Amino acid sequence: MPTVILARHGRTTANTGGVLAGRSKGVHLDERGVEQATAAASRLEGLPLAAVVTSPMERCRETARLMVPGTRAVGEKRLTECDYGSWTGRALKELAKEKLWRTVQAHPAGVVFPDGEAMADMSRRGVAAVRDWDSRVAQLHGPDAVWLAVSHGDVIKAILADALGLHLDSFQRIVVDPASFSVIRYTESRPFVVCQNSHAGSLTHLAPPAKGRRQRRSGAASGDAAVGGGAGPSATA
Repeated sequence: MPTVILARHGRTTANTGGVLAGRSKGVHLDERGVEQATAAASRLEGLPLAAVVTSPMERCRETARLMVPGTRAVGEKRLTECDYGSWTGRALKELAKEKLWRTVQAHPAGVVFPDGEAMADMSRRGVAAVRDWDSRVAQLHGPDAVWLAVSHGDVIKAILADALGLHLDSFQRIVVDPASFSVIRYTESRPFVVCQNSHAGSLTHLAPPAKGRRQRRSGAASGDAAVGGGAGPSATA
């Protein structure tokens, strides 16, 4: 199956202001966020992307344009931010005093935000979106294709938790920083998390092998893990 690069949007004024932006309109990348997304673009240079998919939120669309200049990103509603309901737009320091905050931290699988979405529903739609797109990319571009999905911190954390076989209640242990890359390779039997919350280094080693070359990615064909850890990627992979 193909390889998906999960990118979180760059930093925003809401991030630095300690505000839960949620689905608020008009939340854009700040100057640092633009720098982050632009720097991340250099990590993708030379890597052919079969598709670029993004949350429809402004900050994600801006990030996609900077990470992959000149490429049309396709909007995917299921990758949008969690609907935090009446929590949207409020200061995090205020929300931390709410009784529900403790549940968000300890038992997110049981959380339904006031007038908003259940975190479990957010997880289900995010995972379904990535798996659906992965299958679509495989059908159109083959099992070695690589594609990019730009989304939000909680959504990406939920997708990673699913790929790692973790219960949603453990997803708060996962860190996903602005403009970071996390990479998942799905196989018929199980997913492999190739990297997580990555900030540096070219990703060209993820490129499909040249025609006629044997696929050497650990676990890519059979779904078996590399016993002993494997040899890792090579410059010609």
